[in-house]
Amino acid sequence: MPFAVYVLGVAVFAISTSEFMLSGLVPAIAADLAVSIPDAGMLTSAFAIGMVVGGPPLAVLTMRWERRRALGAFLVAFAVVHVVGAVATDYAVLMVTRVLGALACAAFWAVAATAAIGMAGENAKARAMSVVVGGTTLACVAGVPGGAFLGQHLGWRAAFWAVAVLSALSVIAVLATLPPSAPGPVARVELKPLFSKPLVVAYALNALVQGATFCTFTYLAPLVTEVAGLGAGWIPGTLVLFGIGSFIGITVGGRIADARPLTVLGAGMAALALGWAVLALTAGNAVVAVALVFVQGLLAFGIAPVLTSRVFYLAGFAPTLAGGLSTAAFNVGNTVGPWFGGLAIDAGLGFRSPVWVSALMMIMALGVFALIPKNSGKNVRRRVDPGRARSTHG
Repeated sequence: MPFAVYVLGVAVFAISTSEFMLSGLVPAIAADLAVSIPDAGMLTSAFAIGMVVGGPPLAVLTMRWERRRALGAFLVAFAVVHVVGAVATDYAVLMVTRVLGALACAAFWAVAATAAIGMAGENAKARAMSVVVGGTTLACVAGVPGGAFLGQHLGWRAAFWAVAVLSALSVIAVLATLPPSAPGPVARVELKPLFSKPLVVAYALNALVQGATFCTFTYLAPLVTEVAGLGAGWIPGTLVLFGIGSFIGITVGGRIADARPLTVLGAGMAALALGWAVLALTAGNAVVAVALVFVQGLLAFGIAPVLTSRVFYLAGFAPTLAGGLSTAAFNVGNTVGPWFGGLAIDAGLGFRSPVWVSALMMIMALGVFALIPKNSGKNVRRRVDPGRARSTHG
């Protein structure tokens, strides 16, 4: 695997830390800016919504940009908005920085995924995506707890400064290691194949699986304390355990997904559906609940390389926009999953109910999976434009 792919994974670690770190900073931000905790929590929702709406149009606008410069520009923008956020004394200003940061993040994801796929080669797309998406799992293991630690000891602004520094360092690394590439095609060339049935199925699976994952992950704290009966001190450890499982899962999944994509995807989704149901039934047993948190993290991110790389196998000459739509689908799930879980809790169904929602979403995902033709058990190897192939391999 080219070293530059790992550099992209490190950059994703920086931006993913920003995406998720507010979960541990909301009370401090609310107190400092004199807003309610729900209002401070909207900063997380604003980021997710910005990711959903920003990915596809920004992918269109930047398709003709040289990839290395585009990635550098997005990371510079990401660093700048975090500097502004770190010194913001007004809630509205901080909200604007979150939206702008989300737009830069969405654009970076779309181009980074395309660049990683191109550098890895035609038969290693899933492995390349496991490296890039692995930056997100590392953010769960180290970045988010690190942000919470900084917030507790140096104030929430220190976490924003840390992300700005990481982003700036990533700019240098990306510009130094990525090979130059030719500009992408005009947008109309990539638009045609983007809404074929196989790709729509791939987007839907991405949204449903991520929605199921983040539905339970968002409400893991009350599940651990109120249902499993563990103390609040177990919450960080449980979140880290989920992250460790995710990292192991994505590492292993990336190595086997290219050869047997649908086998990995189908078996993984069935196991996830069963695991969420078992967790909902046994969450009162602390040992079983904690063990299943690790297993579910492993399974959820174990199939992530298939979910992301399949889009690129199917997209043919439309990698950039397909990457933008895949990013949007991921964040649709990241947004609606926790929302559905919150509705279940508000309906008085208890803190187990988000886990049941996760199981239901996985059953829906299995129904969508059944729409995939039986003869597509191998990843489709599309013809590659020779000019693009040369540019992406340096």
